[in-house]
Amino acid sequence: MEKRTVILDEKAVNRAVTRISYEIIERNKGVSSVCLVGILSGGVLLAQRIAERIRENEGVEVPVGILDITPFRDDRKQTGPDRTRLDFDVTGKNIVLVDDVLYTGRSARAAMDAVIRRGRPGSVQLAVLIDRGHRELPIRPDYIGKNVPTSREEKINVRLGEKDAADCVEILRA
Repeated sequence: MEKRTVILDEKAVNRAVTRISYEIIERNKGVSSVCLVGILSGGVLLAQRIAERIRENEGVEVPVGILDITPFRDDRKQTGPDRTRLDFDVTGKNIVLVDDVLYTGRSARAAMDAVIRRGRPGSVQLAVLIDRGHRELPIRPDYIGKNVPTSREEKINVRLGEKDAADCVEILRA
């Protein structure tokens, strides 16, 4: 039987998204050259939420793209069509990759490869809701909702209202 422990409730998820959006604005001295790229699947919803917070606070629509990293992973094969949707040129832009959980760093590396294949960004930054450690590659996020030290046996489950009943982040233990 799995034991579930909620580590972020709905209010905490919203606070983390708001904080990340403000940090993106501050670090980039505004958002005129910022584009958000959500990594399928959890990163897409978070990128859309961050873009909405930026719009509310700055009055600016930040472009949001969807990135399917499957073709760039070293542990999976592409089984379906590429679901990437980047309706903007990445060249010269400050690209903020958005993902729900950072673990080994392999997804972030694949995402960087996928973006660079499409052009030469001015910078590539990484925003994650949860950083759980256990890196296998030298990857460090620029924006973190919450650091959650975990064991390799534990799992992190990010639930977002757009696809689940409510927002929360849980640790699952066997």
